[in-house]
Amino acid sequence: MYGETIHALGPVDLDLRRNEFFAVVGPSGCGKSTLLDVLAGLNPPTEGEITFEGSPVHGNVPDGVGVVFQEDASFPWLTVESNIGFGLRRRGMPAAEVKDRVRDALNFMGLSDFAGAFPSQLSGGMRQRMCIARTLVLQPRLILLDEPFGALDQQTRLLMGDELLKLWRATGATVVLITHAIDEAAMLADRIGVMSARPGCFIDFVETGWPADRDSRIAGKEEFGRVTTRIWEKLRDESMKAMNGETGGRP
Repeated sequence: MYGETIHALGPVDLDLRRNEFFAVVGPSGCGKSTLLDVLAGLNPPTEGEITFEGSPVHGNVPDGVGVVFQEDASFPWLTVESNIGFGLRRRGMPAAEVKDRVRDALNFMGLSDFAGAFPSQLSGGMRQRMCIARTLVLQPRLILLDEPFGALDQQTRLLMGDELLKLWRATGATVVLITHAIDEAAMLADRIGVMSARPGCFIDFVETGWPADRDSRIAGKEEFGRVTTRIWEKLRDESMKAMNGETGGRP
């Protein structure tokens, strides 16, 4: 009913492992993005506590945490180079260090030839690479991504997934990816948390067992089909509940 309180999340108990790539999948409206906002300190939990490296998280994004959203968060009046360095300049970092970090990020993300371009001159995939680079220069130890490739076509998503895996390996950061795509989660993650219909809680954790040096070719492996099948077996009933307006199940 209009005006009633809606609980996006149910009880959630999650420990992230250092340097792991963790993905979250679940039905539409199950609270995936709310979970990411809570982890980032952008939305306080109604109960319980979030900690990052032993310290409580509340009120703002902690130092050492970087967030990339699905929406294009670039500043259209700034060049690619200026967009990437924006957060560093706000922190008051010396100009020479900003220049060095931005140059390294441009090189890593394959954007060096477009440093002087404006976001409107880039493809959707390139704009997302720019937004990821803007997070990368902050050197986060935890990277939170809320469906960053949701607006891209399937081929571009696969290639962007490969770029994301390279970033994860190069930085040693812990990555949390929110996605509605089962194949994307299965390809990218070490571990996948499957959520119930709203109020969302984790009903399964799937260990993929992939090597760290994987890329999108993993999707051609027989084991990949077993991982996606297990996820869908858990997710199908919860997705039907979400479509029918029913509440979620429990593990």
